[in-house]
Amino acid sequence: MLSPPRWLNRITRSARCVLHPRTAHRTLASVVNPSPPAVREEAIRLREYQEQCIQSVLSYLSKGHKRLGISLATGSGKTVIFTQLIDRVSPPSRDAQQTLILAHRRELVEQAARHCERAYPSKSIEIEMGETRATGAADITIASVRSMVSADRLSKYRPDRFKLVLVDEAHHIVAPGYLQVLEHFGLDTIRDTCPALVGVSATFSRFDGLRLGSAIDHIVYHKDYVDMIGEKWLSDVMFTTVKSKADLSKVRSGQDGDFQTGQLSEAVNNEITNDITVKAWLSEAADRHSTLVFCVDLAHVDSLTSTFRRHGIDAQYITGATKKRVRGERLEAFKKREFPVLLNCGVFTEGTDMPNIDCVLLARPTKSRNLLVQMIGRGMRLYPDKKDCHVIDMVASLETGIVTVPTLFGLDPSEMVKGARLDDMKDLKNQPNKEAGASVSQLAPGLRPDITGDHRLDFTHYDSVHDLIEDTSGERHVRAMSPNAWVQVDSQKYILAAKGGVLTLESRLSPSGGSEPQFAVVWKHSLPMMEGSKSPWSRPRVVATASTLSDALHAADTFASNKFDRNFIATSTSWRKTPASEGQLTFLNRMRDVSEDDVEPLTTNDITKGQAGDMITKIKFGARGRFDALQVKTRKVEREMEKQRKITEMRERETVRVGPLKA
Repeated sequence: MLSPPRWLNRITRSARCVLHPRTAHRTLASVVNPSPPAVREEAIRLREYQEQCIQSVLSYLSKGHKRLGISLATGSGKTVIFTQLIDRVSPPSRDAQQTLILAHRRELVEQAARHCERAYPSKSIEIEMGETRATGAADITIASVRSMVSADRLSKYRPDRFKLVLVDEAHHIVAPGYLQVLEHFGLDTIRDTCPALVGVSATFSRFDGLRLGSAIDHIVYHKDYVDMIGEKWLSDVMFTTVKSKADLSKVRSGQDGDFQTGQLSEAVNNEITNDITVKAWLSEAADRHSTLVFCVDLAHVDSLTSTFRRHGIDAQYITGATKKRVRGERLEAFKKREFPVLLNCGVFTEGTDMPNIDCVLLARPTKSRNLLVQMIGRGMRLYPDKKDCHVIDMVASLETGIVTVPTLFGLDPSEMVKGARLDDMKDLKNQPNKEAGASVSQLAPGLRPDITGDHRLDFTHYDSVHDLIEDTSGERHVRAMSPNAWVQVDSQKYILAAKGGVLTLESRLSPSGGSEPQFAVVWKHSLPMMEGSKSPWSRPRVVATASTLSDALHAADTFASNKFDRNFIATSTSWRKTPASEGQLTFLNRMRDVSEDDVEPLTTNDITKGQAGDMITKIKFGARGRFDALQVKTRKVEREMEKQRKITEMRERETVRVGPLKA
């Protein structure tokens, strides 16, 4: 184990005072890592996918690629993989033998140091973090990014001496501090002489979708939690969504694109919502040993902890303000299952190793898919006697772009599930046209809806995971994830059009020939009309690709923000709610052939200007018949109501009552 930072700091200072800088690290290493050179590195038995991942990295490096990313689910052993890479990556020159590991949190730095010590007892290992200063010449340096860019600490590291730079939680890699470090090592662009860069993350995307490409050139390996669960490397998971009734309509977005914390807390942290949250846990997870609860802020943690305790539950909490000693004691007690519920806000989303967690309660709504995956991932590690992890998602209003558990699987965010599992997930992804009514949503047998004041606690039960993964993608789904007025023109094709150009988001087969689809964002802009011109549009250009609809959509929205006036594309703009213009109605009615007896012309009472614009976009971009869905739906509802009326009358006639008969 590494010695405490203060002690290590004293050793580092004394070594610098009495030794030459090029030899100080050797004496320091012998103190920090006292194992003699004869000690062999600990033999670590890699899982099959871990070895595949390493081989993929080495293959790309052998082809001259330098800046690589590895996408692996939480609990997959990311730290094991990148520490094993240290001896497997060939140095570009005889002098370039050193490795730098970058992280942004103390827990991640210390975790990486422990792994390196076990794997390489004969190598010199140093930490650069806070008061602890490394020499810059150790075989392996594990560093906090914040410390690396403070003062002149970066200058002692010679780029020509390093063969490898490893980045943990690499979705942070485009933050300014990381970019400054990468630039120092010549990794701000592709150079033959720079060290290799390998970034590892469970959520290899950012909320803005595009920016990771400025630091990572290739994602060379991906294995998500669905695959990991199917292969029994992670714990099985079951999902339940609960409508919390929290109103997020007035909660604005912060600079990171997610909900503004203070306003979100005001919307969520109230007596009714907290009571619903605790009652949902009592109904669904009271028998669980270790529940981790994610809250919005300190006030929410305090209130929700009190609500748990009022219901007789021994709930504890840990926040950034919790003293280190108390934090350590509570964490150890929770790991030993001495109390059932631990609440936190922003502490345990990354770098947390608590495999005993068998329930995750999401009391914090989010717009960030990354954050949602990180929170769920806390409960996926294997643990003795742990059958599965129950994830309970407190779902608020859907019109605000909230990301919920169903959206992770391509479902409409309004889908409510109870006890749905991930079994056979990969097979079910390939069953796109399943009828929505194939299974009946109902309360679980024996479970009555709970009433809290004026609020009904709504659960929806699915009999199998087949009902969870059915394909129900559509405009409501997309607009729940995006602030912009995307229009669906085909089953996997969406259009965002405004003055100056058109963005298309569509599903394509992977260029590598695999069966998994890839989403592409295609841009074409209008051209000035010139004599002899065959098209008013430029040649289509692919501006982004992604493996998921969510990531592609974020990339497209970021691109759109630089190309379009927000007033013309945002769904929240006031003009979209005003009545349709005469020009719009004339165009639409002409296309609808209102001369037929059963087709009534659209009027300003039927559709808004925004709805009309969406219909016209569909017509112009290949979905001529789909704009009529509103009328079709209306007629279908009317027919259904008439059918129900007749059934009711029939049931009335069949019912025998004591009393006079109607004439």
